[in-house]
Amino acid sequence: MGRVRILVGTRKGAFVLSSDARRATWQVDGPYFPGWEIYHLKGSPADPERIYASQSNGWFGQVVQRSDDGGRSWEAVSNDFSYASEPGTHQWYDGTPHPWKFARVWHFEPSLADPDTVYAGVEDAALFRSSDGGRSWQELAALREHTTSERWQPGAGGMCLHSILLDPAGRGRIWVAISAAGVFRSDDGGETWRPANRGLRSEFLPDPEVEVGHCVHDIAHHPERPEVLFMQKHWDVMRSDDGGESWREVSGNLPSDFGFVVDVHPHEPETVYVVPITSDREHFPPGGGLSVWRSRTGGEEWEALTRGLPQEHCYVNVLRDAFALDRLEPAGAYFGTTGGQVYASADGGDSWDAVVRDLPAVLSVEAQTLP
Repeated sequence: MGRVRILVGTRKGAFVLSSDARRATWQVDGPYFPGWEIYHLKGSPADPERIYASQSNGWFGQVVQRSDDGGRSWEAVSNDFSYASEPGTHQWYDGTPHPWKFARVWHFEPSLADPDTVYAGVEDAALFRSSDGGRSWQELAALREHTTSERWQPGAGGMCLHSILLDPAGRGRIWVAISAAGVFRSDDGGETWRPANRGLRSEFLPDPEVEVGHCVHDIAHHPERPEVLFMQKHWDVMRSDDGGESWREVSGNLPSDFGFVVDVHPHEPETVYVVPITSDREHFPPGGGLSVWRSRTGGEEWEALTRGLPQEHCYVNVLRDAFALDRLEPAGAYFGTTGGQVYASADGGDSWDAVVRDLPAVLSVEAQTLP
């Protein structure tokens, strides 16, 4: 029936949660790298014992950690992320030019077929790839050198490349999302890129329908339907049925269309999850009641999933990489909060239980379904 491993990155270390297929009781291991910010942990689909972790510290910089035994032991494999060309500039918050500067790795996306190949999205926004298990990194520089890049600017959390989607059909197609620039798509493995933002509208911009400049928070797709993309934007939940060529809003009856999370059910391509947040200034659930919202109709109608979640005096946030689903049947769902709770559901979100309650603020949650 399989097992589940949950990889949790926090402001002060990493944790590994594990359970059998019933997902009723959990073993909690960690912290690994205590005191360090762990922006993301991600396991390889080709070898689930291979895990990559982004270890970051304002004093000591960025280190890539790798485990080859499912998180029981770790090896620091690299801290070398060098932009491939002269830094140039991008826009700062006030619109003035600002030089590119590497700060940290926000997201890892391992290859679907090769455990030694992994992509990294970094701040300031760039995409890197390693083909030797993280020991060395090469920038896919055509993205940062795109003709629009001088107009990219930071979102509130920094100018980060935080989402990477790989085409499971192996056609060399890659989608990335950048705050605040938008979605970009490559059809040739990262050699060339083009914006994929038609249909997005951002009222806070001088031109709300501009080609780039949109603050996209997260993107997701189902591996059997990679052309159907879902997006949580800085206001608006969006859907594309043509690989990002165009987008339409599917916020429907959500209590707020602001949030950071979007994810797709592993067995049901039309089942989508989001976690609404009150507003871009008030990063807590509407009314102080924590809820996950699920649509079984691809975003046309939404239902609140609240059983087991606090419905009053709850003022936590759920960040973009802090929600995940396993591939068991029924699928399990998991998310972590800035208050240090990790919630688990063994029934696709119908009911929730807290696995742990007092971790540091959770930055990322990833689910691994194991043999």
